Amino acid sequence: MKKPIISKLFLYKHRYGIGYFILFVLFAVLVFLVPLLSPDGLSTPEMNSVVASDNLSVKSLSEGNVVDLPYHALQKASILVFGLNTYSVKLPSIVISFILGVLIILLLNRWFKNNVAIIASILTVLSAPFLYLAGSGTPLIMLVFWPTLLLWLGSKINGKKLAKTIYAFFFAICLLFSLFTPYLIYFAIFIVIYALVHPHLRFMIKSLPKIPFILMSLVVLGVIAALVYEVLRYPDIANQLFFKSHFSWGDFFSNIGNAFLPFFSWNGNIESIFLSPMIGLASIALAVTGLISTTKGFFASRNSIASIFLIFTIVVSGFNPDAAVLIIIPFSILTAHGIRYILEKWYGLFPENPYARVIGLIPISTFLGVMIISSLSHYVFGYRYNPIVAGEFQNDLSLILDNVEPHSTILVPEDSGTFDFYKILQKRGQYIISSNTPSTQDKENITKIATLGKWPAKLPYNLSRIITSQKTSNSDRIYLYEDKTELGE
Repeated sequence: MKKPIISKLFLYKHRYGIGYFILFVLFAVLVFLVPLLSPDGLSTPEMNSVVASDNLSVKSLSEGNVVDLPYHALQKASILVFGLNTYSVKLPSIVISFILGVLIILLLNRWFKNNVAIIASILTVLSAPFLYLAGSGTPLIMLVFWPTLLLWLGSKINGKKLAKTIYAFFFAICLLFSLFTPYLIYFAIFIVIYALVHPHLRFMIKSLPKIPFILMSLVVLGVIAALVYEVLRYPDIANQLFFKSHFSWGDFFSNIGNAFLPFFSWNGNIESIFLSPMIGLASIALAVTGLISTTKGFFASRNSIASIFLIFTIVVSGFNPDAAVLIIIPFSILTAHGIRYILEKWYGLFPENPYARVIGLIPISTFLGVMIISSLSHYVFGYRYNPIVAGEFQNDLSLILDNVEPHSTILVPEDSGTFDFYKILQKRGQYIISSNTPSTQDKENITKIATLGKWPAKLPYNLSRIITSQKTSNSDRIYLYEDKTELGE
């Protein structure tokens, strides 16, 4: 019997390669450009992250400053190379999110067929939660990066004998680095228990070469022992790695509620740095469909891992509501399960009709396009104009760099919470940062002054310009003062 002509078409034969290429280009453009458009500023956690990165040194490491060490090292390097600006603060997250997106695509491609993997990858890497992580200059993205990397490496261990050893070695190294990220100690414990309980994984571990396995185990135990030693020397490290600061067991269940309300609430009145809703109704429907479909053959690793990881995410969110971003991982897997289930049912209706399969792409493509466009517009415009979340970000740093002359004195209130952040500009020799009101005698050395916000005390200078911002209700953000003689009077 002659094969249908449609199977010989170039676009049909290479549809997956073309699809992955388009996804790769679109994803790269969005990841590197969207943070410039939205949220259009820096949040308080981002400023605190920059201060922690700037304080990173050999001395601080010897004093136990190891929490989120890989991320802070990257952020410090970015600021040293490109200076302190909005993009350099976010650049580590942008680069890591690009790698994370590729890992998600590779992971889904390994567990599912190409048609399912590519659709699920698009919905995941172009979603609002993922783009938020890409544009947030905080170590929060590491909470998603390490588990995704470990899941992909774990899936690759199940290969040839030589490949097993190599991937097992990288898995052990990455597991060690992940321990520096808060709450991922729980994930390491979860991996050990899951590997011991799951029969297929137990068999896979037993099949590893004995000598490399013993050596890797010794390395892992050695690093864990060193980390435990640091925790004993500096108990504050344990509080940061296991719990959020000021954590109370009485807040455990309320933290879970606060963690997931921004993801699934549609009232838009929740005070959170996450845009509500972070996950659309269509995506939730796909994930629920996938969750139900995994009940058949639950003990297959790819089926059970998503459900168990979902429970793990809920538990960890009780310690810190920000940890709810971990839901990206199980959600992407469950979405893939949902798409797989729908496609299988559709193809089951027309097992011998390739034209019906192609026609089925029309509603699927329309549905996919609506989900992507609505998610992108919701992210970009929501973080710029939604007053609940837009007010969490301010663009004072960009206003200073664009409008205040170098080597000017900038007055920042010491109790504002941002003094240490702007002090980095002085360390780099760009500006002089002070919290004290200059006196008349200072006019011999200081001729140009800028104040971050309206300064409470009267300054012995002339107000020359007011810089405004659309990011705050009180739009007067920077006041520029100059000596009277500098104004030609």
